[in-house]
Amino acid sequence: MVDLGIAGKKAIVCAASKGLGRACALALAKAGVEVVVTARNAEVLEQTAAEITRISGVKVVAEAGDITTEEGRRKALDACPEPDILVNNAGGPPHGDFRDWSLEEWQKAVNANMLSPIMMIRATVDGMCRRRFGRIVNITSASVKSPIPHLGMSNGARAGLTGFVAGLARQVARHNVTINNLLPGPFLTDRLRSGIAFEAARSGRSFEEELKQRAANVPAARVGDPEELGAACAFLCAASSGFIVGQNLLLDGGAFNSTMG
Repeated sequence: MVDLGIAGKKAIVCAASKGLGRACALALAKAGVEVVVTARNAEVLEQTAAEITRISGVKVVAEAGDITTEEGRRKALDACPEPDILVNNAGGPPHGDFRDWSLEEWQKAVNANMLSPIMMIRATVDGMCRRRFGRIVNITSASVKSPIPHLGMSNGARAGLTGFVAGLARQVARHNVTINNLLPGPFLTDRLRSGIAFEAARSGRSFEEELKQRAANVPAARVGDPEELGAACAFLCAASSGFIVGQNLLLDGGAFNSTMG
């Protein structure tokens, strides 16, 4: 395994009990990083932490809580007061038609997918600057590049975070603190499964037929494995990645058709 130069560093990985968050936590632990994982379901989170510890040989601490709340963020930061690495992640808003969404639902989406990551960045970035090392990775969505019609709340909230990060990343880079975004396309997670189920119900096709169609629309002819995104996260957190600043790394199997990324 390539030495990323971050063994012994400390990380908080949000929404890490399964899916993309879990994959990022596992990749960092394999690189020797001491990881605190957060998620709402304490039982599943404890199982994930134990499994990652077994695989990596590095102790992973589970701190259950809702990262979209002040209390949840406080618990995570109490467990890891001076993280060198922060991976922001949260479940996406529901699918649907924007005409059906209330103001409260919009506020919840913006809080989860824009404001909560910003609050975690605010709580950690100055300490990183003082220590002259920091890596912040936000898991957003390919919809930041190419909006998805039935994911309007996600499109809007995540684009807001992307705009904020673009400015801040360039202010803190001189301190060897980088902030970058990972933009996942279709990865085989619970989120993708729910989206496929939504489309299957609309189209009258089976889940399997809808999944096959989704994969057929990707030049790589498949959906992604979460561990592929985890490896990309670990790469952005490497000691040698300090010159990668304010970037949006698209992982979508080539689905976004563009000469320039």
